[in-house]
Amino acid sequence: MVCAVQIYEEPKLNNPVLIEGLPGIGFVANIAALHLIHELDAKLFAEISSSSFQDLAVITEKGGTQHPTNKLYYYKNQEGGRDLIIWHGNTQALTTFGQYELCGRVLGIVEKLGCHYVITLGGFKTEQAAEKPEIYCAASDPETLKEALNLGAKIMVGQIFGLAGVTIGMGKLRNFKGFSLLVETAGAYPDVKAAHQALTALCDFLDLRVDLSRLDVAAEETKKTLESFGLIRRVKEEKKKEESQFRWFV
Repeated sequence: MVCAVQIYEEPKLNNPVLIEGLPGIGFVANIAALHLIHELDAKLFAEISSSSFQDLAVITEKGGTQHPTNKLYYYKNQEGGRDLIIWHGNTQALTTFGQYELCGRVLGIVEKLGCHYVITLGGFKTEQAAEKPEIYCAASDPETLKEALNLGAKIMVGQIFGLAGVTIGMGKLRNFKGFSLLVETAGAYPDVKAAHQALTALCDFLDLRVDLSRLDVAAEETKKTLESFGLIRRVKEEKKKEESQFRWFV
């Protein structure tokens, strides 16, 4: 097995946009995606397991188990705007092959639902947290880049590791358009302020009305989940040891 996909429902969607929100620097994308799922009451329709995920199970307080997983949710916009597909999970794939395989499977699933536009979210590592974090962007094409720049973002210079970058590149090969929004963050802990900036820009672009006052709830839930999988602990270890064996993604 590389990727195993369980489809629970095949929703009928109106020109949907895929929003990627997996763990990365500052857990910006993870918090933002989880908050959207909560506030929009998004519905789970697919779940993905991969042999490239962590090889562990986390024991719950009631003796059950939680496993590394990625999930796809959908939201039908009742106000006439575009529907959403939200890609959320408690891990990214831990190998290069796994990253590309996972991305390809997700793009294949959403393409069948009429999706041809993707927005990825992430953190942009800085030495210190800013009072108002800047947003940086990269896009599949010049026209789409202008859409991201109109949100107040600046052009990203450098590299985007992980699925925040891979999804834009692989999507382009499959005629998806899209852009990545990366928000400045010190990166050590779930960064609510950076997630707020990301969601503000995202909602502006999608013309979504989402209450951001309870963003700390999603941040706390994200923190507990990532602590249980050892991800928060590894961030702390990176401060003490420059050459960590764990590779962080955007």
